[in-house]
Amino acid sequence: MEPSRALYTLLGSATLPLLPLRLWWRGRREPRYRERIGERFGRYRGSITGPVYWIHAVSVGETRAAVPLVQRLKATYPEAAIVLTHMTATGRETAETLFGDRVIRAWLPYDVPFAIRSFYAHFRPAAGFLLETELWPNLIAGAGSANVPLYLVNARLSERSARGYARFRSLTRPMLQRLSGVAAQSAADAARLAELGAPEAVVTGNLKFDVTIPSSALELGAEFRLRFGAMRPIWVAASTRDGEETLLLDALARRGLPDNPLLVLVPRHPQRFATVAELLRARGVPFVRRSDANAPVPADIGVVLGDSMGEMAAYYAAADVAFVGGSLLPLGGQNLIESLAVGTPVLIGPHTFNFSEATAGAIESGAALRVAHADALIAALIALFADPGRRQAMGLAARAFHAMHRGAADRLWEWLAPQLAARAVQRVGNLSRRAPG
Repeated sequence: MEPSRALYTLLGSATLPLLPLRLWWRGRREPRYRERIGERFGRYRGSITGPVYWIHAVSVGETRAAVPLVQRLKATYPEAAIVLTHMTATGRETAETLFGDRVIRAWLPYDVPFAIRSFYAHFRPAAGFLLETELWPNLIAGAGSANVPLYLVNARLSERSARGYARFRSLTRPMLQRLSGVAAQSAADAARLAELGAPEAVVTGNLKFDVTIPSSALELGAEFRLRFGAMRPIWVAASTRDGEETLLLDALARRGLPDNPLLVLVPRHPQRFATVAELLRARGVPFVRRSDANAPVPADIGVVLGDSMGEMAAYYAAADVAFVGGSLLPLGGQNLIESLAVGTPVLIGPHTFNFSEATAGAIESGAALRVAHADALIAALIALFADPGRRQAMGLAARAFHAMHRGAADRLWEWLAPQLAARAVQRVGNLSRRAPG
């Protein structure tokens, strides 16, 4: 073990006694954090026969992006089990909704050697796939020790993150060099990863463009539209992060929107639903919660609090304009692709380093507008609500931009399939040689 990884492991091991307490604390608002805590330490139930393919998708966005990969693995290796690991409760819940019993859901263990060894010994994956930027030194080193080819797919690395990894090159470079391959979202992502020591990457695009919006979501969006007010202007503030709701409400108080529009406010994290509800009450803002009733929203209600999971596409489909959160504050922005997919014009703040390529392309295509701050957001909303023709043009541009960027799943599979097939042949040969003559 390299000295830098040994130090990393020592520091990580020192925190282990505190981690069950942290999970229990988080479980106050998200009870699933209290489920199967042993998995976090490499203790898994049951057994699996036959080949296993493992995908790690840390949270909701990565889990949705994994859908095309799961589908191709299932179609190509129908006898194989697919194990999907997560770090967040919302990611695990999303996997349950999307896949049901077609995949095995599990927590990824903490990145300490004994838990990692136990994970690989239990599942014995034929190959593993880390989505986006899930880079854990012991996890990746353990794959090599267990002879598991490990691929970083749909990989992205912002300039900010690259600078952070570069400060720990003695830890980062050996970790990245151990990967069996890298499929990057963009040439810029590939270059940043290569600079840090990753294998030369193939550029396949962003899998999130290939996620199909189900007809059930569009139908729910149409239902929302009727419930919210078919003739009422509607805008959604989607995936807002801590502090952004205050910025939006302050800007609205300074300069209200004409024609009584409805704001559908959807916090990014479910543990903040109650916090945002209390914020609205404290300010005397009339609101209803999505979870409370399915009745029409009265005209004197200015806000619907979207306190539901898995309905973001429906919220987008119901709206005239979408603001995508995480971007007014320096948090990197959230995923704007779902809004583009349903043809809803997008407003986005100045901080979008998590989705820099998609955001820049959407702005250039005319599907999105960047605003500098919350007051500029309100001004942009006023202009768009007053100009139906411009909203329609942005919506058409959004659909066209989304369609143009589909195909990442096909490109990824074209690159992966021969490597997995070769590994499968090699595995069969190894088993044959071990069998008694």
